[in-house]
Amino acid sequence: MNKDRGLMTIKQRAIVLLCMAILSCNTSKKETSIAVEETYADINMVGAMKNVMWKNELGSIIDIDTIPDREGLYGLGPESYLTGELLINNGISYVSKVTSDTTMSVEKRFDVSAPFFVYAKVTAWKTIKLPSHITTIQDLEDFIEAQTNHFKRPFAFKVTGRINSASIHIQNLPEGTKVTSPDEAHQGQVSYNINNQDVEIVGFFSTEHKGIFTHPDTFLHMHLITSDERSMGHLDTLFIGTMQLYLPIK
Repeated sequence: MNKDRGLMTIKQRAIVLLCMAILSCNTSKKETSIAVEETYADINMVGAMKNVMWKNELGSIIDIDTIPDREGLYGLGPESYLTGELLINNGISYVSKVTSDTTMSVEKRFDVSAPFFVYAKVTAWKTIKLPSHITTIQDLEDFIEAQTNHFKRPFAFKVTGRINSASIHIQNLPEGTKVTSPDEAHQGQVSYNINNQDVEIVGFFSTEHKGIFTHPDTFLHMHLITSDERSMGHLDTLFIGTMQLYLPIK
């Protein structure tokens, strides 16, 4: 009897050790999988949209030229005191300003500042051709959400190609204006229509930063620049032609 008990104990120990080995192997695989998916850079956020729109915090909270290491740098936000729009696209900084109801200026400069800004570094992308049924901003948001449910969030993304039409705006707040509501923040803002052009859209996606760097009704904040670099601004409406989505790998 004692011998049988001893054999049973040995068998039980062997089974326990085997189970532990299997669990250890599975855990290792899971950790490796997560590490692969989380190789791209964290998002950097300074300031908050809601503080600009509700608390009159219009002044500089970041000087764009202080952001180091610009290779693969992407970012967006308004110019301080809401006098223009800012975009960093792959290390190049653009500033757009209203010059009339139908014209704007777009300059390449880093010597500007923002009351809130979101930025990240991405040096490798996964490319996905957008299906033909993805035609609007809401379609794009839903598609990105479905494609990235395993992603670390928030993240930067790009969309490039031909648009059928789009509407962008540039902030143009009159000097000395006090802002305590979104309506007041949008005083002087000018919208521009763009039709049948090749464009690049830089965006940031988050389900948890409404009022920080996205508006309360969307997970997206996007700025559009035309391929000739003559038009750039905050993207309001979009009708997609043939375009590709770029999601970050690292």
